[in-house]
Amino acid sequence: MRRYIAKRTLYALFIVWAVATIVFFATRALPGGPAQTILGQNASPEAVAELRQKLGLNRPLLVQYADWMVALVTFDFGQSLTSGKQIETIVSNAALRTFSIGLVGIVIGLAVAIPTGLISALYKDQPLDYGATVTAFLGLSMPAFFIGILLAVAFGVWLSVLPVYGYVPIGKGVVPWFTHLILPGIAVGLPYAAIIMRMTRSSLLEVLGQPYMKTAKAKGVSSKVRLWKHAFQNAMIPVVTVAGIQIAVIIVGTVTVEIVFAIQGIGRLLVDSILTRNYPLTQVVIVLTSVILVFANLLVDVTYTFIDPRIRYGGEGQ
Repeated sequence: MRRYIAKRTLYALFIVWAVATIVFFATRALPGGPAQTILGQNASPEAVAELRQKLGLNRPLLVQYADWMVALVTFDFGQSLTSGKQIETIVSNAALRTFSIGLVGIVIGLAVAIPTGLISALYKDQPLDYGATVTAFLGLSMPAFFIGILLAVAFGVWLSVLPVYGYVPIGKGVVPWFTHLILPGIAVGLPYAAIIMRMTRSSLLEVLGQPYMKTAKAKGVSSKVRLWKHAFQNAMIPVVTVAGIQIAVIIVGTVTVEIVFAIQGIGRLLVDSILTRNYPLTQVVIVLTSVILVFANLLVDVTYTFIDPRIRYGGEGQ
């Protein structure tokens, strides 16, 4: 198990390094540049060249890459080319907002998806199953930003019971913090719930149809024990895979919801940094999102062993 985790961690670090390298050279390949963007399209070539020299962009590309790698491993990301603020501060503030939305969305999604998927499987081909299935397909067919717009109109404009824009730090009170996150949390949580609900239903139905479940029933094992001890636990293995990957997707993919609710999170920060050719900020944001995705997958794989102790990796425990 330790060897497996160490091996996977090395793979994860290699992927992060590859992403960092690709994003470094890809940003330099984009037309225009931060100097031109800052000074405007009508700036003289001399002014652009002077600013490029000031920003250190006229150095050889490999030298810039080496400096970027050193900065990455030492967590010294420097300053934003456009605002002059420390990148760590900018990214940490934006990440806090995005993680808050993602956390609320994940909690709402799991609270809806697991019980609904369970009920849908137990009442297969009955009205409860049909209702849950139709609701899940609606959740899958509507993008998060569209759900966000509907929620903003319904609860913010018509009913005027919840705020529809901005973010309040939790230091100013849990209630204002939470009320500003409910609607964006629901917007990202409902599509997530639809995916997890369908996975829970299909996985549980598959397990319930296994021969060992029929054997347990023939031996007189109660329906509660069969469901919770034998079926539910095994059915959760593929659900954990999808849920873990989707959690990472939620956290790094809230850009449209952040725009709808005017929250300056990671998504909006990435878009703005790309548009202004803010190389250091773009690189840090993309590397951060890749770290989240890669290590979320690693965490999901490791979690398998806690859900089903029969699973061992690398031949250990076979």
